[in-house]
Amino acid sequence: MTIQRILVPVVFMDTSRHVLQQAAWLAKRLGAEVILLHVVAPHSYPAGMLTGGREIVAEDLHASIRERARADLDRAQYPEFDGTVVTRVLLRGDPADEIVKAARELNVGLIMMSTHGHGPAYRFLLGSVTAKVLHEVECPVWTGVRLEDPLSPEFSIRRVLCSVDLAAHCGHTVTIAAPMAAAMNAALTLVHVTVGMEFYGPGGYRVDAVWQKEILDFASKEIASLQRNLGTDFEVILESGDVSQRLNHAAERTNADVLVIGHIPGRSHLGDNGNGYGIIRGSRIPVLSV
Repeated sequence: MTIQRILVPVVFMDTSRHVLQQAAWLAKRLGAEVILLHVVAPHSYPAGMLTGGREIVAEDLHASIRERARADLDRAQYPEFDGTVVTRVLLRGDPADEIVKAARELNVGLIMMSTHGHGPAYRFLLGSVTAKVLHEVECPVWTGVRLEDPLSPEFSIRRVLCSVDLAAHCGHTVTIAAPMAAAMNAALTLVHVTVGMEFYGPGGYRVDAVWQKEILDFASKEIASLQRNLGTDFEVILESGDVSQRLNHAAERTNADVLVIGHIPGRSHLGDNGNGYGIIRGSRIPVLSV
């Protein structure tokens, strides 16, 4: 996986620090430049700007906001990036639109951003900016999670979990995940989640053992064929049930540091298995959508 530029949208609060830590680690391993991007929304009016009865026209107000944002961006110190080439970019407009446009114009190979979830309830929601970026961009997108947790002493990637859904594009997903894991000297495990096999009948929920065996055997054979075609021999985990929940179970089982999911080229990053939104918002580890 050759990535020369990593785009990291930042806000001037702690919600970005997890992703900044992860971006710094990844940039050092890949020898990539980091572009820190801050977007000033057109209608941001900071408190105190209109005190004292002074009248300020909208153009002057926006100019003042941009100047403050530029100063904050230039002044922000991120020791994680010591030894890394860092470029700081300030734009004005709709944050999601500007991030998407910057990714294309700057030819970035990866966008890394937070989900902007706060607290136990909002953790399961994607911020509108993140959701729009995932819907619009073509390049891989890394989303950080659980932002209310304290920073770990040192982020690293030792184990990678790669979701394969047996669709036509899943081979592409593996061909991205495999060299990334190799570049990090990390172990790679493939995981496939089949449909749930429980049904409700007299006496409560039961599992049809025959149906379960047939589906799991089919999935096992398909993944074995995929690996033969790719020339790989990674460990495989088969799970059944809710996709997001079972991927979290597999991540916990393998102590994975990042989950790689795929999407159909030309379609939204939120469309993996028809479950991309649920996977990203529900994951307990960072998700890299390729």
